[in-house]
Amino acid sequence: MTKLTANRRQFLALAAGGAAAAAVSVPQEGRAQVATSAKIVIIGAGAGGTALANRLVSRLNGAQITLIDPRVEHLYQPGLSLVAAGLKPASYVVSKTTDWLPDGVTLIAEAAAAIDPEAKTVDTASGQKVPYDFLVVAPGLVLDHDAIEGFSLDMVGQNGIGALYAGPQYAAATWKAAQAYTETGGVGLFTRPATEMKCAGAPLKHTFLIEDIARTAGTRGKLDVHYMANNDSLFGVPIVSEKVRMLFGDRGITPEYSHVLRGLDAGAKTATFATPEGDVTMDYDYIHVIPPQRAPEVIRQSGLSWADKWTDQGWVECDMATLRHQRYDTIWALGDVAGVPKGKTAASVKWQVPVIEDGLVAAIEGRESTETYNGYTSCPMITRVGRAMLIEFDYKNNLVPSFPGVIAPLEELWISWLMKEVALKATYNAMLRGRA
Repeated sequence: MTKLTANRRQFLALAAGGAAAAAVSVPQEGRAQVATSAKIVIIGAGAGGTALANRLVSRLNGAQITLIDPRVEHLYQPGLSLVAAGLKPASYVVSKTTDWLPDGVTLIAEAAAAIDPEAKTVDTASGQKVPYDFLVVAPGLVLDHDAIEGFSLDMVGQNGIGALYAGPQYAAATWKAAQAYTETGGVGLFTRPATEMKCAGAPLKHTFLIEDIARTAGTRGKLDVHYMANNDSLFGVPIVSEKVRMLFGDRGITPEYSHVLRGLDAGAKTATFATPEGDVTMDYDYIHVIPPQRAPEVIRQSGLSWADKWTDQGWVECDMATLRHQRYDTIWALGDVAGVPKGKTAASVKWQVPVIEDGLVAAIEGRESTETYNGYTSCPMITRVGRAMLIEFDYKNNLVPSFPGVIAPLEELWISWLMKEVALKATYNAMLRGRA
């Protein structure tokens, strides 16, 4: 057996077994359940709301746990970048919302229409009023496509327009447009909004993947690839931004700093960007659109948002360590909607859920919670098909690798790719079940 084969087998064992297992913990096992008749309402049955519901069912005895969410389908959002590069089918990211919900939880399959934090009630779209003792808001965020003048989702997949964030069918359509671009070439513009956003590495992943696919196909010389950064950085962590800048230089990708997409003319194939010097219009043959991202309107109208920051986006005003609301101590924010400096990834949710679980149980028991969230965020930054950097960091932009000495965070490694392509979904599914 060659050394290479042995290493690959070791890597497979780590990624498919050891890495996922190391990321999984079941702290509620072996604990006595807490008896309570508390009414707990969770708005949102995405990754955060579902994971928390599963953990609370195991932890509490007698609680009335209600999930409010109209979505029939659960989306494995970390897989959308793979779909948009032709590496996975759209079905890879789709399952049923109800497949992940435990017995003992009531699902109201409607949208939350209003929240009254004083009366402690949530109104649903049909007018149902749901009382709560404790509320967790985890509705995700809104993709504000209307903010891009001249753009609509029915354009995706045609005339060189992609938009992978919008959902599995749009990610698949994005690959249709991107694949044509890798074959015919021309100018490619890969955008990123100026707002906070979920998985800030996704715009970079799509840029790297499409460039690499063209390189492998032997058509790279036809492509003029531009990454449109929203400010003077390529990533929020300075050391990672510098690494990306170096990779862009090696790969012939041109960064355009402080270029924020304002609108496009699909017929003329031109895009207009806001820059510090004024609006700039550029021609394109392929453009990847990621719109501004904001809290849902129900959050913005509820009085739960920050009043002095992110005022255009509406993220929930919460303590960055406990995720508990600053003014309403029976409310917590989870996932994308939380108004904290980091944390709009599935990996962040994994570490936020136990903090909110402990906060809720502590409130029921009349004690102080002990768990805190340090801003942990993970981004398996795909740089090529078969290579990625496993970048993990916290609120202070410190790199916090889970496997020091095994996986170097700023190196393009096959094992990091394997963790993204194979192990991550298994760990994600375990999280949904409340086991991670």
